[in-house]
This record gives sequence, structure tokens and C-alpha cells, in this order.
Amino acid sequence: MIQRMEHQFAGRTLSLEIGRMASLAQGSCLVQYGDTVVLCAATVRDGPTHLPFFPLTVEYREKSYAAGKIPGGFFKREGQPGEKEILSARMIDRPIRPLFPDGFMHETQLACFILSADQENDADVLALLGSSVALNMSKIPFNTPVASVRVGRIKDTWVLNPTFQQLEYSDVDIVVSGTSDAITMVEGGAIEVPEADILEALDIAHGGIKELCALQVELLEGHLVPDMEWSPIEPDADLRAKVERVAESRVAEALNLADKQERNQAMAAVTEDVIATLTAEDEAYADQKKDIGEILRGIEKRTMRRQILDKGERADGRGVDEVRQITSEVGVLPRTHGSALFTRGETQA
Repeated sequence: MIQRMEHQFAGRTLSLEIGRMASLAQGSCLVQYGDTVVLCAATVRDGPTHLPFFPLTVEYREKSYAAGKIPGGFFKREGQPGEKEILSARMIDRPIRPLFPDGFMHETQLACFILSADQENDADVLALLGSSVALNMSKIPFNTPVASVRVGRIKDTWVLNPTFQQLEYSDVDIVVSGTSDAITMVEGGAIEVPEADILEALDIAHGGIKELCALQVELLEGHLVPDMEWSPIEPDADLRAKVERVAESRVAEALNLADKQERNQAMAAVTEDVIATLTAEDEAYADQKKDIGEILRGIEKRTMRRQILDKGERADGRGVDEVRQITSEVGVLPRTHGSALFTRGETQA
């Protein structure tokens, strides 16, 4: 059954349509904003994988035909995803990945294709909106509407989803994603804008996000299907308790090491010692190295989070408002027309 809804958002018509395209996918949505059209489809594998992480794949593609063009050069085919496409896919992945239930290990794919591009409205924020609709209407256990908006400021006026032309005159360009309850991702840049102004932009953005989340709820009313049957893949509770007893204090000690390589070596040593200790108790634990590693990663994550919230310290001892030491050099190479080396901590470019 085809369901279409139109809504005036930020001065332009936003339309959401389900049930018309990609009928073999578990969920799909066609999003149109101006003359920019995005098709988003969600699919899931029935059986779980045995990977130690949630296998979610997001593909975002901007085809040349969407703008009425043919790829130039000798080959007239579309090439590999460009930088914009890769970054847009990541921008969709980050807000939705934490909203899947813990232990859900079924391979899930999101495909977002730009079918029409009007050269005014960026499709990346539309792709997240369509992905949210596709996931929520499917049998995939994803039941939280999520949306994304871009915020700009032109002549001291905040603008939601500014056009490409408007962004040329904006001193702020940030993309904000979230649910009706909270903001889950912020990405973008600004030209020396005070922190108070950015907080104001986030508040305005969240208002737009709430509006789009409410629109999804209205669109999907009467079109939801029951979640698929699945069982969370989690290590044995008894094994978890034993690993935590042996390793929790040592993980905390390893995370307090300032040097990254020393920290990694210490964590590797903890893993080996835990496996050796448990295997000495019962040789059956030798076949559960994967589960032990997963438990240790959970302990590491929980310990680091607790340290940040309780002490205001990160893994290398820096505070939450401290950056790594930054140095920059120019004229590093003798024969090039120009060269530079930028260093921040142990990261170089």
C-alpha cells in the first residue's frame, strides 16, 4: 500500500513516500525535498553472523545521472564512491548504530541512492531521514525515529537546511542528528563562532529534528510490522563474572598508561593472562577466546567511560578539555614545490 505525506519544512516542501519502490526490501522510503530525490532501502539477513561486532553497512551513492550528467573520460561508468559519498555514509551510520539493540548480530544493510539532484538541497540529511523511515517500518528491531538537519547562519539569521547558494554566505555549517529526546551526532565547521552561538544552533536544530521525528511517527501509523525473532548473542554470564573478577583492576591500570603503544601492549598482556588463568582452571575456556576478548572490550569501554565521567580524565591522562600537543613544520622536502608536516600527539599528516 502506497502512503505519501507532504510537509512544509524550512520553507520548502518535504515529501515522504513508502510502499512504491524497492518492495523486496524489508523497508524503503522515497524522500523528496525541492527537486532532490533520495531512495533509501533497508535489508537484513535472517540468521545472525559470528562476527564480534554488529555488521551494519551503509551505502550512499550520488550517481551522475541524478544531475543530468554522464561520467566524463574514456569509461562512462560510475566509479568508486567519492569522499563526499563516504563521509555521508558515515554520517548516516553514526546516529543509527547505537540505536540497535545490544547483541543484535544480523547483517543489516542500508542503501541510499540519489535519484535526482537539484543543485540546491544537499541529499545527505535527506538520506538519514529516509533510512530512519525504512528501518522503523521494517521487521528489523529498530524502533526509534531519528532525523538530521543542517544549520547555517546568514546575516545573523539561523537557517535550517540552507541551500548550497546560501551556505556560501554562512559562517556556520553544521549537521545535527538525533532523536526527539536527544542529540546523537554533531558534525561541521564554523568561522570563529562563539560557543554560545553553537549551543543556540544546536537548540534550533533539535527543534527541527523533533518536527521530522513526529512526521515519521505520523507517516508510519498503521504501517508498522512486528519485529523479527532474534536472540541476543552474549557471552556466558558465568564466564563474564570470572573475566571481570580477574581483569577489571588490571584493565584500569592499563588504561592509565599515557603512551598508546604501551597501553595496547598492556591490554594484550591482560588478555593473554586472563586466558591462561581461566584455562588453568578449566581447559574448556581455551575454546572461548573470542568471548573472552569481547568481555574484555566491554570492560575497557565501561572503565574508560567511568573514568571520564567520574574523574574527567581520558585514557592517556588528558582532561576532557585538553588537546594533544600540536606542532607544524613547512619546507620538509627539498624538491617539492611545497611540503608540510602536521603533528598532533602521535598522529601525523
